[in-house]
Amino acid sequence: GVGSVVTHRGKVLLCRRAIEPRHGYWTVPAGYLELGETPEEGARREAREEANADLELHGLLAVYTVRRLSQVQLIYRATLAGGSDADGVFSPGTESLETQLFDWDAIPWDDLAFPTVHWMLGHQRAFEAGKGVGPFGNPVGAD
Repeated sequence: GVGSVVTHRGKVLLCRRAIEPRHGYWTVPAGYLELGETPEEGARREAREEANADLELHGLLAVYTVRRLSQVQLIYRATLAGGSDADGVFSPGTESLETQLFDWDAIPWDDLAFPTVHWMLGHQRAFEAGKGVGPFGNPVGAD
């Protein structure tokens, strides 16, 4: 799978899921790769599908292994296209009930859809604080 932690003007973009699993919970734009698609193309496509957002990718943030689901997730650092001076155009796509930019202290931590979303957001904050350059991996003891 592929996805992105998308930031804009110091806030992070989250999508509230309109599909199962975890309907109604918040996540980053992410999903499965399609045949013949590069990871970067997939990350951009997922952002368009879930948040009607165009992205600028800024490198790989993390690679997670979710053994119980036989998944590998490639997660990118991204911003909304146009840079911080742009308006940051986004809206709910077909797989999202709503989309919102959250200040870090307002993220609905108890309503995040998956453990990996917690990991992604934590690793993004660590990157921003200069506590690692990535790509990050699973937290110790987590898979």
